[in-house]
Amino acid sequence: MAAESAGIPSVSIVCEGFEGQAAATARGHGYDGLPLAVTIGHVDAQSYEEMVANFVGRTVDLVIKGLTASADAVIESNDEPAALDIVASGSIDEINQAFIDRGWTEGHPIVPPTRDRVEAYLADSGHDPWKTVGVATSSGRDVTIWSIAVNAVMAGCRAEHLPVLIALAEILVDPSYGAEHSGNTTGADAQIILSGPNIDALGFNHGAGALREGAHANTAVARWLRLYQRNVLGFTADQHDKATFGNASRIVLAEDMGCLNEIGWAPLSADLGAPTSSDAVVLARLNSGTIIGSVFGSEPEEIVAYLGNGIARTAAWDLTHVYGLGHDQFQPLLVLSPILARTFANAGWSKADVQAALFEHARIPAITFERMIGQWSNLTAGRRRLKELADSGQLPEVYGESDDPDRLVPVATRPERFLIAVAGDPNRTNAYAFSNDGPHGWWTAHSIDHTPASDLVCSIGGDCAT
Repeated sequence: MAAESAGIPSVSIVCEGFEGQAAATARGHGYDGLPLAVTIGHVDAQSYEEMVANFVGRTVDLVIKGLTASADAVIESNDEPAALDIVASGSIDEINQAFIDRGWTEGHPIVPPTRDRVEAYLADSGHDPWKTVGVATSSGRDVTIWSIAVNAVMAGCRAEHLPVLIALAEILVDPSYGAEHSGNTTGADAQIILSGPNIDALGFNHGAGALREGAHANTAVARWLRLYQRNVLGFTADQHDKATFGNASRIVLAEDMGCLNEIGWAPLSADLGAPTSSDAVVLARLNSGTIIGSVFGSEPEEIVAYLGNGIARTAAWDLTHVYGLGHDQFQPLLVLSPILARTFANAGWSKADVQAALFEHARIPAITFERMIGQWSNLTAGRRRLKELADSGQLPEVYGESDDPDRLVPVATRPERFLIAVAGDPNRTNAYAFSNDGPHGWWTAHSIDHTPASDLVCSIGGDCAT
């Protein structure tokens, strides 16, 4: 796309099976019909000779064709229905089957998003239904209040959840989040983390079973995100969703604001730049998770080593976000149950104190780190040693303190990279550690605005009044 924008003809070389994703990404950035050339097979599972033979035998011809074909020859037709088109009619069963057949649901029954239902959902919000929040760079589709409401009705969200959904949509179009990366093959999935003074009134569960289905608000808002990614951002198997395995939808994690206020800790959203006193939502893509069960001890020094060990056990190939795929971009998340958070606070520890201790304890042998980023995964060129990288200034000094391959090195570059949230059963000493997928869904926080909108309000038929 950079070459094309400079007036240089290009062909993008993509792996087999990724043609749909490449075409959709190009379209989302305004380059519909960008020429592609496909490599055969998976390059990491081929010998050098096989890769060269496949490239010469197939890919080279596609490169030549892409550079010489007329640009007007590759324009796809747009047969998507318009916002107010009737796409299905019939019984509830027939409508659900039609949506399943067209790939507009994740397989569960939906509430049919009739025009009357969507209008009623927006009726008291004051929002212009056709207002555009932004453009989905993964698909080129407008992110509108109307489309947010359509998927909210489908997911069963209540009208008071609309401000939360709009804040999430703002993150999805925020370039710093990078929603177009949400379908990579390792299958990280977006985690919503909610905080603020109104989460109890909105019905979000932050106690026992905080990440389990059962609380309507947590489940419905999480479902909205999965539906919106599918229907507006294009995350389906034939376009952006290339996950090898994938995960079930991640339930909204609501922080325990009562505990945070009691111990004087700020919520995660404030650590990421949102105002401390307002409702806010955080979105990031998380990879693996590890339950740290039955944490034993009544003093911070007794429990922090186990917590650090849990984070270290969760980190694996994603350490390439420390060096390789991205530098200094690995930010694991530790979710503490309230009793563990109070154990730290009662001893006078701030959240920064916990982060500093995790930096010391969440460590693995240097040789294991090097294997993760350059030997067992092929995501860091050159299989370089950590000491070499530290000596050249590409990693902090802590990674190069000696040549001992068994020395312990941190899984993140600095204490503040360890993120902490508080939620879960207040009477259990458990924690949950998550590794994150770096810039493939960067930690992003947005405030939630509950005030009624004062947009130009248009009736659905087109009559407008201020």
